[in-house]
Amino acid sequence: MCLSWGSKIKKKLKTVAPYLGKFRPSVGQCCHQCTPDSLGKKLGQTIPSLGFHNLLSVNETHTRYRGWLVRRVCCVLLVRGCRVYPSPATDRVERVSQSNRCVCCIVACKGTGFLTLSRLIGWVLLKGFFSLTHSRLVGWVLLKVFGSVFCSVQVNLNHMAPLHRASKQGASLVYVCVPQSIVDYALIPLVLFCHNLRVPYTLCHLQTHNNWSVLQRLGVVLLPPDPITEQEAETDNLYSSVMTSLVGELLCEGQVLSVCVSGESWRGGQWLARIRLAVREGVVPDVHLVPVGISYDCVPNTSTPVGLLSTLRCVFSLLCGNRQRSSVRIHFAQPFSLKEMCDTGKCRVDGGRPLQDLLLPTILHNRSDAIFGQRTMSWILPPRYLPELCQSERDLSIALTLHLTYSTMSCMAVMSTSLVSCLLLHKHRKGVCLSVLCRDVAWLLEEILFRNRDVGFGGSLVGVVYHSLTLLTPHLTLAAHPKDRSDPLIAPHPSLSATLSLSRHSQILTHTFIHEAVGACAVSAMLCEVAGCGGSSRIRGEEIKGDEVRGEMEFDVALCQDELTERALQLTHLLPPGYIPPCQSSHGFALDAVDTLVRCGILVMEEVPSDTPICDFWRKGALTWSASDDHSDCEEGEARSFKLSQPSQCPELLFFLCSLMAGYLRALCWATKGLDLLDTPLPGVCVLFVCQVLVEDQQRGCVFLGVSPLFQQTDNRQKLHSFVSQFLYD
Repeated sequence: MCLSWGSKIKKKLKTVAPYLGKFRPSVGQCCHQCTPDSLGKKLGQTIPSLGFHNLLSVNETHTRYRGWLVRRVCCVLLVRGCRVYPSPATDRVERVSQSNRCVCCIVACKGTGFLTLSRLIGWVLLKGFFSLTHSRLVGWVLLKVFGSVFCSVQVNLNHMAPLHRASKQGASLVYVCVPQSIVDYALIPLVLFCHNLRVPYTLCHLQTHNNWSVLQRLGVVLLPPDPITEQEAETDNLYSSVMTSLVGELLCEGQVLSVCVSGESWRGGQWLARIRLAVREGVVPDVHLVPVGISYDCVPNTSTPVGLLSTLRCVFSLLCGNRQRSSVRIHFAQPFSLKEMCDTGKCRVDGGRPLQDLLLPTILHNRSDAIFGQRTMSWILPPRYLPELCQSERDLSIALTLHLTYSTMSCMAVMSTSLVSCLLLHKHRKGVCLSVLCRDVAWLLEEILFRNRDVGFGGSLVGVVYHSLTLLTPHLTLAAHPKDRSDPLIAPHPSLSATLSLSRHSQILTHTFIHEAVGACAVSAMLCEVAGCGGSSRIRGEEIKGDEVRGEMEFDVALCQDELTERALQLTHLLPPGYIPPCQSSHGFALDAVDTLVRCGILVMEEVPSDTPICDFWRKGALTWSASDDHSDCEEGEARSFKLSQPSQCPELLFFLCSLMAGYLRALCWATKGLDLLDTPLPGVCVLFVCQVLVEDQQRGCVFLGVSPLFQQTDNRQKLHSFVSQFLYD
């Protein structure tokens, strides 16, 4: 049923006090364990709260002039007054080509390979420099384009003051972000340009079909035209040597860099390794790293431009993609010293083990003694990248990539669309009244702020909910309530595209509640095992109607702390990169996951008399003991156990937290089920070895994926699927 639901929402909702007036979390602080000295230089240490600056709101107060004409051309005057730092290229080409690394590589390869030094030197990226005219012209164009796409681009001014101080200390700055859209590559330089900071050289993985000198004049380092993919380029020794020397020369000149990293897509680790090499080899004394969190109401859906025509299509899609303009929030985290993190030994890089060594004994043989350890993620910096790195330096670069990925995601703000998408997808999948949705928005917002996570919106409840629902309209189903037409019903659209879009929006909430989500899935796995082996649980309520249970659920099950921690640790090993900092052990994360359930009231400590032996139910396979049972597995001591608490919202909160991991776990379950359908190898260009399920096969010069002999057996595939599906709450 079609509704003019915009007016109904505005009429139904009541204005409340602005959320951002309650509490402003301090985000972006560097790690207290790895960089304690940098942590002492806190964000905004000597300045009061400066608020936010909307980059797109340009008026005469941002210029030195006043008057009627100034108000018409204030954007031109703004970019004209911004400082452009000179960046002459002069002899950069000669210095790179004559570096020891490039000379040795030329002698070794003897001019063979798909790239030659002459072609690389001829590529404009080495001759690139910042042009005064180009920088200001493109800055004006970007302000106009983004002004038509976004309603605001908010920057925390308290984060800009530390950047100005760090830029005056002599060390080069390296901005690191997790890519979400091609717009990221333009937003960071634009923000720095408008705040009179040095615009960075952007190390971009994109490839153009045309020789675009304008991009090189803006400091964009692109892939050369010959290789098909970034992986092909990085495996060429000459290209790798030239890029390593180029990074060192840029840092030596005092230039600023911008890098995108992603543990899931194997991207960015090689650039951080090159920056680390420049510091270790004494090219520069130190580098300050700055994680940058960029949050969108709606991530722009743009294609990757490879030529002039595709770039025009990209700009056109930005301008015409959404009728309702969204907002952007950018957080610059506190700069920290790379030398302090890597050279002082404060960033611990313990010897990890492959994932198959940690989980295969548990999956195939039900042995839990092997899960205690750290997981290695060698795919982030494969051995074929930068082969001159020793194993210790490679491990350190991987840890640095993981740490920056985690820091960047931690300082990203939670937008209103993410909050509403999370509630509709994980709490009200079958639909919800508008009034109930608003109540849950207020509840979830308080939980987010309590976890020291910033949000990217403010104002009244009516503005927040109306704005988010307007942006999410293509993915929602709206209908009139049969009893109260002024309170419309809202539900996610059942299509796959709508589900995927809402899931992408709510992914930041999974990162925010990752401890609670892992702990809740561990509790769910243990309860399912109790139900599967005949354990007793009873539901106490006054009325049961259909699938709805009214009343309180009471589970007469004591959950052993050690077993609960082991389940949480097993799931921790399955998490994608970016959810756990490498300086925290997986076992410590699992312990924190259990503790958070106690703090939020889902679990309570089970009181057991000290003279009563605590028996490990999970080894014995029974819920209760009789007088004739063998107590050989019982141990005296202060063993702890938990029970589910009985507040009215406890089961609902538990199921909501379990649902946050459902999308990722369901994808893993589908992948394990799909192994039965792999009758022939699958073509692919890069391989992620997880538990030795897939193996790499070279055929006719191509890389194929196939099922390993270990999991070609039906029983082993079933065990793998059962192991993953135990954590899935559906």
